[in-house]
Amino acid sequence: MRILIYSYNYHPEPIGIAPLMTELAEGFAKRGHQVRVVTGMPHYPENKVYDEYKGKFFLTEEQNGVTVQRSYIHVRGSKRGLLDRLLLDSSFILSSLWQAFNGWKPEIIFATTPTILISLPVSFYGLFSNSSVVLNIQDIVSEAAVRVGLVKKDSWIVRIAQAVEKLAYLKAVKISVIAEDFVTKLVEQGVDKNRIVCIPNWVDLNFIRPLEKNNSFREKHNLQNKFVVVYSGNIALTQGLETVVKAAASLKEKSEIYFVILGEEKALQQLQECCDNYQADNVLLLPLVPREKLPEMLSAADVGLVIQKKTVTAFNLPSKIPVILASGRPIIASVPDTGTAMKVVEESGGGIVVTPEDSDALVEAILELYENPEKLEQLGHQGRKYAEENFGFESALDSYKALFTEILDIKLYLMKF
Repeated sequence: MRILIYSYNYHPEPIGIAPLMTELAEGFAKRGHQVRVVTGMPHYPENKVYDEYKGKFFLTEEQNGVTVQRSYIHVRGSKRGLLDRLLLDSSFILSSLWQAFNGWKPEIIFATTPTILISLPVSFYGLFSNSSVVLNIQDIVSEAAVRVGLVKKDSWIVRIAQAVEKLAYLKAVKISVIAEDFVTKLVEQGVDKNRIVCIPNWVDLNFIRPLEKNNSFREKHNLQNKFVVVYSGNIALTQGLETVVKAAASLKEKSEIYFVILGEEKALQQLQECCDNYQADNVLLLPLVPREKLPEMLSAADVGLVIQKKTVTAFNLPSKIPVILASGRPIIASVPDTGTAMKVVEESGGGIVVTPEDSDALVEAILELYENPEKLEQLGHQGRKYAEENFGFESALDSYKALFTEILDIKLYLMKF
């Protein structure tokens, strides 16, 4: 097959959707398919274009059998306001079309959202190239923006986003979602259930796997003989890491318990102020580790944290949940009690769910695992087993191959008439 992956984010961005799209593209390439990727210049999570890509409008690279076609994006430093987001999205819409046309015509276009505006150039190019568009939904933008307080529910921005979403759903041949709760939501929005397929996000289980806990990551950061609680990932509107800092401050007297938070530099600077305010000197703030060091960092933890605010989109599934489960470490998930995240953690048997934005509940869960090493080990083992059964990369790749093949077979059949 000739597959075009249209993704805002891609390698070398270390977190979010980028690692997933990179693995998907390279997985199809390894199976002998032609794959090219239209993406932006790397900028996430720092929200600034990486140094080696600055000043470039277009760039084409060959990476592990994949043709990666990058295009200009407008990034205004560390600003993350609505206007900045619109400028970022608009620049990619315009610049990416050039790269889409600058290559062979695909049979399948796989476009991942957010941002939902990516559907505009994808639909246009899909029509021109007579390609079948598969829309992959990682989040529903119009609802997510309201929940985190970025815009008001009745604002014109939300109405535009909803209109674009409906257009995107209409133009896609199939819509893939990462959790079953998305199906319910899309059906409520008028999407035919037969056009939706649920394929969960995946983990490369050979790459992310349980390793020795007392490794070089612990040694480098003087964490030997500590009970290490780790949060690694984006620090943004949907997280609320102040809850973790408050929990750490409450546990200062327990010198064996130490917190490690890894994230983007500017976000860490703001978090340092929070640590200073609460006098939480048992929190270590570190930059994100390179992708190749991720398994070691995950295995250095006794517990992995998943932190969300009460207002986040309930049907979304943070990508860090499958990753932590695959690492063989227990999860403490401070997440809404009606959402997909809660369901997966509880179903996996690999963690504990506590009330979001409740530092006392977080402290109680940490102490429970700290004082029960047998339970700690049991949760880690169950989590890894669940990841192997539900989040394997090869299984996801098989599912997408079957979906793409079905679409092309139907298209070929209809062309006969």
